[in-house]
Amino acid sequence: MKSTQTKKSSAVEADSIAIIEAKKKVAAEEKAKLPKPYNDKENAEAKIAELVKQAQLENKNIILQAGGNWCIWCLRFNQFVQTTPELKNIVDENYLYYHLNYSPENKNEKVFTKYDNPGAKFGYPVFIILDKNGKMIHTQDSAVLEEGKGYSIDKVKAFFQKWAPKS
Repeated sequence: MKSTQTKKSSAVEADSIAIIEAKKKVAAEEKAKLPKPYNDKENAEAKIAELVKQAQLENKNIILQAGGNWCIWCLRFNQFVQTTPELKNIVDENYLYYHLNYSPENKNEKVFTKYDNPGAKFGYPVFIILDKNGKMIHTQDSAVLEEGKGYSIDKVKAFFQKWAPKS
């Protein structure tokens, strides 16, 4: 009797491992196809200072999408916004958008410390909204914007609209 159960549990364990490996392969293939918007070589502090000057001229807020090219959800969010005209229009009209890199190669610790290390609290991606003067006005956990294996157009749209600069 025991040997039959042992065989069954070994088969279940092998199936579970095969399923996990198949899921990893699918995720790796998806990640390989998506654009990689994060630049670990860029001086984020200098770039954000440039964006603040530009935001003042254009009367826009700034979205810092913190994460990295290693993060499938970061890449999915970027792709979702870039390929959903309704969302892309809201972003283009109201925000300057910057992908703030966090990776082993460049953790941008000084910048993240300035914004209360939101990745440590929420994971990635996490969004930091700055007003046109560079003042942090909101931090957004991305998990509440998710729906299924992606993001909710209604939730993301509401988030972008809520933090757009007031005319």
